[in-house]
Amino acid sequence: MANDPRSTNYQTHLRFATHAEKIDPSHSRGGIRPAMKLIGFLGFCGGFMMAYQRSSFRFMGLTPNEPEAAKDMKELSARAAAGKPLYGETDLTPYLQGVAARNSTWSQLKLGSIPWFNLVNHNSHGVDTSKYGEQKSS
Repeated sequence: MANDPRSTNYQTHLRFATHAEKIDPSHSRGGIRPAMKLIGFLGFCGGFMMAYQRSSFRFMGLTPNEPEAAKDMKELSARAAAGKPLYGETDLTPYLQGVAARNSTWSQLKLGSIPWFNLVNHNSHGVDTSKYGEQKSS
């Protein structure tokens, strides 16, 4: 672990922050620790949203996605052959499924300003499901 460049980089930043606090103290009750916690949390959230958005771009076809397309074809063809719903089962009415689809269709492009995640199973993916061996129902 001592030879890990990430560990060394972290230790360098921590040393710098500690020396900066000694040179120009913040005079807060907790010192620099609360600010470091906030910066760490914001960095984690930003990294998560960036990773989510990049994976969404691959699934939307905005960046190269041949492995995901092949995996999707294999998995959904198997579900269609087994007679299962392609995109999972849901208790929502078709109207609410449509609302969820319309609200989240391009939400990945606005993730930096409005974090909006799609957690609903719906059939409105804009894909011709006949290629999986099942005709789309209504």
